Amino acid sequence: MLNRSNLLAVAAAAGIVAGMGGGARAADYEVHVIIPTSGGGAFAGKGQQDSLEAAASVINKNGGVLGQNLKFVYHDDQTSPQVAVQLMNEIMPTKPKVVLGSSLVAMCRAIAPIVKNGPVHYCLSPGMHPQAGSYSFSAGASSLDQIAATINYFREAGYTKIAALQTTDASGQDGDEGIKAAMARPENAGLKLVAFEHFNPTDISVTAQIEHIKQSGAQALLTWSTGSPVATVFKGAIQAGLDIPIAPTSGNQTVAQMTQWADFLPRQLTLPSSLWPVHKGLFELDPRVEKAQADMHAAVAARGIKPDNSMANSWDVALITVAGLNKIGPDGTAAQLRDYIANLQDFPGIDGIYDFKKYPERGLGAEAANVTRYDPATKSFVWLSGPGGHALPK
Repeated sequence: MLNRSNLLAVAAAAGIVAGMGGGARAADYEVHVIIPTSGGGAFAGKGQQDSLEAAASVINKNGGVLGQNLKFVYHDDQTSPQVAVQLMNEIMPTKPKVVLGSSLVAMCRAIAPIVKNGPVHYCLSPGMHPQAGSYSFSAGASSLDQIAATINYFREAGYTKIAALQTTDASGQDGDEGIKAAMARPENAGLKLVAFEHFNPTDISVTAQIEHIKQSGAQALLTWSTGSPVATVFKGAIQAGLDIPIAPTSGNQTVAQMTQWADFLPRQLTLPSSLWPVHKGLFELDPRVEKAQADMHAAVAARGIKPDNSMANSWDVALITVAGLNKIGPDGTAAQLRDYIANLQDFPGIDGIYDFKKYPERGLGAEAANVTRYDPATKSFVWLSGPGGHALPK
């Protein structure tokens, strides 16, 4: 059980402790969240909703927001950029200081132009790369750093022939950029991109692309997409007998997805990650990060939640946002909240020590990315590499 001292530690790390008296509070402090709770991205959105509710429970036990209970108000974008834009336009007249979401990069990119002059927009996808100095921020270890970490891991495992199978949507385009950038690094000069295939997210078969990858002699495959398209790739690989490490986005690093796909998960599934999974005996992080992770794991366990990527990409966001709202006070503005986050340093979260001055719009650098595998027996994600994708000592 997560005791009072642990709850205080979680909240104190974010600077949100305001007393735990039993007195009545004012009306709820509402924060709008745009996420997909239907459509192809629903597995991510629902997981983030569970995580945000767990975080809100911890926050409210430790003072809430400006003496009010934090209440997340959810809006279903149906995994549609068009719907996400519609929802954001409906929220704007309420003059919010911050809006969280969406879960996937396509919807985040669609929202970003609307918030050019505020409010703060905190995207829950690591594939969003906000414009410098904008009101948008992005959660978790960058997708570009996750791709680089995965390629580092493949290189150190002795693989020299890499293939890519990308969707043609925003996630796939992000993957294209990340793979090309990582492969161009000096340390990867000995690697070769032997196949660079694409498919439409709505395609029900990738037989031709998989066959080309198989004939290329590829030793590992990156397929930078999330949700249903990844299932199509997995099924195609099994049908073709392509038994090599396959790495999709960390957006697929969810227990619900792994459970649903149990019958066709690749034998060598490789999942990029940020640092939140349990790693006792494998690696030691900054003690403050270890403490933040222990408190988070205890909090979600108390609610019967299995931690996964959906949790990771929303937990720190909730704490950072609330710390900022409490700091700027009841009369604070969206501009002040943006400035608070943009200047935040030495903030311990579950994915590392945040420094938004060093890493603008995200707070985390390459050291916040690693590589994992899924353990179906424990429904957990196990570290395959240390930070940056470098092999763990044997």
